[in-house]
Amino acid sequence: ALERQGGIFSNFFVSMVRSAEVTGNLDEVVGFLADYYEKEYILVGKARSALVYPSVVIGLFIVVAGVMVSVVFPQLGPVFEQSGVELPFFTKILVGAGNFVSAWWFLLLLGAFVLIGMTLNYFQTEEGRGLWDDLKLRLPIFRNVYLPLSLARFSNAASILLKGGVPVSQAIEIVSHTVDNILYQDLLHDAAESVRQGEPLSEALGRYPDYFPPLVGQMLVVGETTGQLDKIFNRLSTFYGREADNVINNILDLIQPALMIGIGLLVGLLFASVLLPIYSLTTSIH
Repeated sequence: ALERQGGIFSNFFVSMVRSAEVTGNLDEVVGFLADYYEKEYILVGKARSALVYPSVVIGLFIVVAGVMVSVVFPQLGPVFEQSGVELPFFTKILVGAGNFVSAWWFLLLLGAFVLIGMTLNYFQTEEGRGLWDDLKLRLPIFRNVYLPLSLARFSNAASILLKGGVPVSQAIEIVSHTVDNILYQDLLHDAAESVRQGEPLSEALGRYPDYFPPLVGQMLVVGETTGQLDKIFNRLSTFYGREADNVINNILDLIQPALMIGIGLLVGLLFASVLLPIYSLTTSIH
């Protein structure tokens, strides 16, 4: 019933409820989902509030830079050429870019819309989703957020299923659908097959150190030895959940000053590319 309302309930939500129905722990899963989405709402709200001012400044910078490149520089270019003033390298680039944009702005705008549309359409395909999921686990900043977040989801779902008495191989197979990543789904499916053939889960996941850090394998060895895999997965979920929260909070705290510094440098470079040739022109006249 929830799956038919895909526009309201995410795949993660539906998969967690499906896992709870298998184990009979629906009350526990609903409590987890409530806490999870509450924390996600707080983080999203914090991110939006932190990005409002930089977004306004970036928008104004893009407008000013667009006007200067498309209107101001094409008019200043002939003046500098007639005066024989040596232009700085960055000014030459901006003058050339301004002439190009003013002559071909319609084709550039059309090409940008076509490129954006093709890119968005590609990432809706299975191949594009796989590439995007792979990039999220390889790009430094994305990996720092997405890896612990995926491991927290995986560990929490596995803990609930194992606590409900579901066999390890079946639990891992079900858990693969709760992780919103094609690569993790394939890896967990292979791990479930290996467990069915008698291989310990710690060894099955240990073959993929880029996706399951050594800590996961070491903790699972302890759980397999003591017969408390559900508790080990619960500890892993708590650990990686806190790590994801810390990373996200640190990024949000740093993104605003970093953007402001970057924008300040770009604004200074933009105006320097105009003022330096004008200063050289006035000194040559005197």
